[in-house]
Amino acid sequence: MSGQPPVETAEAPREATTDEGPRGSRVMSGIQPTGAIHIGNYFGAIQNWARLQDEYECFYSIVDLHAVTVPYEPGELPSAVEELAISLLAAGLDPDRCRLFVQSEIPEIPELAWILTTIAPLGNLQRMTQFKDKAGEESESVNAGLLMYPVLQAADILILKADRVPVGEDQVQHLELSRVLARRFNNAFGETFPEPRPLLTRSRRVIGLDGRSKMSKSKGNHVGLLDPPETIRERMKTAFTDPQRKRREDPGRPWVCNVFSLHHLFSDEGTIARVDRECRAAEIGCFEDKMLLAENMIEYLAPMRERADELRARPGRIREILAAGRDAASELARETMNEVRERIGLWQANRPDTA
Repeated sequence: MSGQPPVETAEAPREATTDEGPRGSRVMSGIQPTGAIHIGNYFGAIQNWARLQDEYECFYSIVDLHAVTVPYEPGELPSAVEELAISLLAAGLDPDRCRLFVQSEIPEIPELAWILTTIAPLGNLQRMTQFKDKAGEESESVNAGLLMYPVLQAADILILKADRVPVGEDQVQHLELSRVLARRFNNAFGETFPEPRPLLTRSRRVIGLDGRSKMSKSKGNHVGLLDPPETIRERMKTAFTDPQRKRREDPGRPWVCNVFSLHHLFSDEGTIARVDRECRAAEIGCFEDKMLLAENMIEYLAPMRERADELRARPGRIREILAAGRDAASELARETMNEVRERIGLWQANRPDTA
């Protein structure tokens, strides 16, 4: 295995004038359909996805096949896909500048995943941090889908021959497996896949309202990107602040307060400076500070809620966008799989007669 791949930062300035530059590069990333996204998803990934649309050829996937590796309600999955599509489009994905599609509508993806499974090192899969975390001490009883999750992820990327993948630092291990599988396939069957390189996202890890762990819907410590104003206000009432500040007249420590850290995402510099000063001097209470942040959050997210309402009023438009994304991804996937089948020697009825 080679050393660490070269890393680019998504915000770095780039020239987009040659085929070897960003305009000649293809980006792919995906997100599971677990319903509407929260502000941690937005600042951790989606905001960056929207920014990349101006620099790369971008394909973004709603990865519903990944979602079935954990318990779920089949009757709720289609609506979760649609709600996620609405959230992504409201958050800035533009169907005129990127392709948004549903993973399960591209049958070549699981086909390629099976072929990649035959060359995937079992030891690498068993050492994946996310697999070990989810499997815990029950590694022999968990479903095999969790073990093979990174192989399906590699198929998502390689089927489109994407050469750039926006990731956080905690996802680089999975992407490195995609590079390993591309390299193994190329060495065994001939040059076919580019080795995808990470676009390392410069985004802060958004801590949840509990002030302790990463924002997550499963932990209930989140604020939904499309939550109505009253829901945001109610959620912010539960947010933890400086644990040492017991009374309003006690001086606060904004540098340890998670609510203050969230101000940096939603408030202007003047407000941040004022809250910092007044918190230290006990001139603003924690509840007042949380309600100030809630109002700034509501104002910041208002355009996204408005776009989502417009999209919900036109459900046919969502289907049109996903169909266009499916068609674009399908064309690339068919080309790739025709090449892969030829490379590995699978029977193809339309193969040219070589006799």
